[in-house]
Amino acid sequence: MAKKVLVIETSLRARSNSDVLAEEFARGAKDAGNEVEIVSLKGKKIAFCTGCFGCQRAGHCVIKDDANEITEKILEAEVVAWSTPIYYYEMCGQMKTMIDRANSLYPRDYKFRDVYLLSVAAEDEDYVDEKAAGGVQGWVDCFEKAEFKGKVFAGGVNDQGEIKGHKALKEAYDMGKNV
Repeated sequence: MAKKVLVIETSLRARSNSDVLAEEFARGAKDAGNEVEIVSLKGKKIAFCTGCFGCQRAGHCVIKDDANEITEKILEAEVVAWSTPIYYYEMCGQMKTMIDRANSLYPRDYKFRDVYLLSVAAEDEDYVDEKAAGGVQGWVDCFEKAEFKGKVFAGGVNDQGEIKGHKALKEAYDMGKNV
């Protein structure tokens, strides 16, 4: 049965390596017959969460910017894949800000069940993405119907286009194909 898949690209770099990885995941999911949408944070206005908890009462964030539209897309997706460059062994700041701003999802009837992480970094050691994966797991832990299903990490890529030919591209495609 086809699923509604949302891929969120959080890098602000044009044609970033993490975008290329995300697009392979999306291509795999699409080739498997799923409905796939890619949302990029490039050019979006997303303010920091102020911790006011107005979203818990209103059902949406009270800050009027692009985060609310993205949050509604997360609400309706059955599968959510976050893609990020790894900065200082962690997800990029704009990804964390978007996760924080999606706090209004907590009391709502969200549809997502499967969550994935796609990440890239200049460093190539296996542990490089562990804190980012932990951050995504922490978000997922707040949603009892959701599960962190997996991750793909592409290490050793920094400059634009360096991901070309990386084995992680096939891993991302295969993961997307099997959502």
